[in-house]
Amino acid sequence: MNQYVTGAVIKRLREEKNMTQLQLAERLSVSAKTVSKWETAKGYPDITLLESIANALSVSISELLSGNTVTNSNVSANMLRSHFYVCPVCGNIIHSMGETVIQCHGLQLQPEEAEETDENHKIFTEQVEDEYYVQVEHDMSKQHYISFIAAVSVDKMQMVKLYPQGNAEARFKMNGVKKIYFYCNRSGLFSLDLVKGIDDRKCGYDDTEERRQLEAAARMLFG
Repeated sequence: MNQYVTGAVIKRLREEKNMTQLQLAERLSVSAKTVSKWETAKGYPDITLLESIANALSVSISELLSGNTVTNSNVSANMLRSHFYVCPVCGNIIHSMGETVIQCHGLQLQPEEAEETDENHKIFTEQVEDEYYVQVEHDMSKQHYISFIAAVSVDKMQMVKLYPQGNAEARFKMNGVKKIYFYCNRSGLFSLDLVKGIDDRKCGYDDTEERRQLEAAARMLFG
């Protein structure tokens, strides 16, 4: 791990639960003096106690180690609030519908921040019967490639994993799709909001400036 639980985190979580050092100590079968040592940075809890400490403080082990507690109000599981995490070591892709703590290869991952598509990451969308055909104009070499393309609606997420030397393209069922994401291994995450009046027609656009103008016109017409 690239970090370990600190006494400050234990103290903050304990106080948030209105728990005394003695009460926590009793739940862990240690002395109050031991808990005090942890909280004053005079010692660290043994690794075998992490699960018990996390349970006593009502957090996950990952939250305990990171110091960040996760509270998700997104109980309706709106997929449009999706987060994507990508491990820089192995390329592992993790998707969540809300806030969470993700670790891979000893690294705490941060959610990728999606940027608008640009001239170096052009995207082409086309309606083919009841599907969207999506193509990204991009190299697909072993050094520089698109890792995945995803289509997100309110209640569904469709993802296609891509590989170097393949094609940067995918097909998705149109059912309520509102947003397209794709990930470049060098430049990060990009997104495209599908716009009524543009993407529900049997054509696509890969010129970003032309698309911006069409989007502005479509929003004026359709809201």
